[in-house]
Amino acid sequence: MTTIAQQLNVTTFPFIINDKGGNRIYYEHSDGVWYKREYDAHGNEIRFENSTGYWDKRERDAHGNLIYYETSTGYWSKREYDANRNEIYWENSNGKIIDKRLKQVEVTLQQIADKLGINVEQLRIKD
Repeated sequence: MTTIAQQLNVTTFPFIINDKGGNRIYYEHSDGVWYKREYDAHGNEIRFENSTGYWDKRERDAHGNLIYYETSTGYWSKREYDANRNEIYWENSNGKIIDKRLKQVEVTLQQIADKLGINVEQLRIKD
């Protein structure tokens, strides 16, 4: 495969291309080793690729939080965030899970009364 620098007959290295936002989107060394990056509209890196064939990609939510990451090696991870942008869930392709999501428990008044050993008529919910 011909590199960008080779196609352009570049002789001065390193050969670097930046986008309008100043993000480095391409880098090439004189030995033909290169990498390229892609960014979203907010300047967050969303894709990386290099001359060895390795790549990774990232997805972000509307707040810029990383919600998905995947590599050419088969590794992936995903995340969830609460309304305050705190990470509440993390899982990866190795089977590791960290779950801090709030769990809702539904019970009936009868179940509460049974646990307390009283009649359901004795229960009253306070504000």
